Amino acid sequence: MFEDFLAVTNRALCRQPFLTQIEQLAQTDVKAIILREKDLDHAEYEKLAEEVLTICDRYGKPCILHGDPEAARHWKQKRIHLPFPVFSHAGKKLAEWETVGTSVHSVEEAVLAEQAGAGYLIAGHIFETDCKAGLPGRGLNFLKQVCEAVSIPVYGIGGITPERLPLLKEAGAAGGCMMSYFMHL
Repeated sequence: MFEDFLAVTNRALCRQPFLTQIEQLAQTDVKAIILREKDLDHAEYEKLAEEVLTICDRYGKPCILHGDPEAARHWKQKRIHLPFPVFSHAGKKLAEWETVGTSVHSVEEAVLAEQAGAGYLIAGHIFETDCKAGLPGRGLNFLKQVCEAVSIPVYGIGGITPERLPLLKEAGAAGGCMMSYFMHL
């Protein structure tokens, strides 16, 4: 049911203890869990990453650390997701990971990310979402343009629901990213 989705975390949205939520999520068929907890400092993120990686390992669920290369190195992770500004300045350091993903907000960023070695892209925000209150979504045409401009997998984010997956696929996306939905399972 969720094999075409990446789950993006946000502790603030959980209706139950965060690690309980991660345990439930790790038992689904979601493609991977991206641990995106931007409010934590490095030490807090690294500790949380240890707990989440332990749960994900227990269920054979890929976990992608977000925005903290030092934590990814510490836990010997082969995958990382970096915000585009960090990704675009990483240069040769990207080679230390098997897979590096980044978030893009324009076709130009998508093309540059692919040229620099990104393994996948998260493009957004597609639909209106509470996470970007007051900002209109970029729309499915934007997603289609990004997908047509690159040959690597693209996942749409922003207002994504399971019911909208066919629309993402029609636009050429590999799937979608959901945060709120997965934090409320």
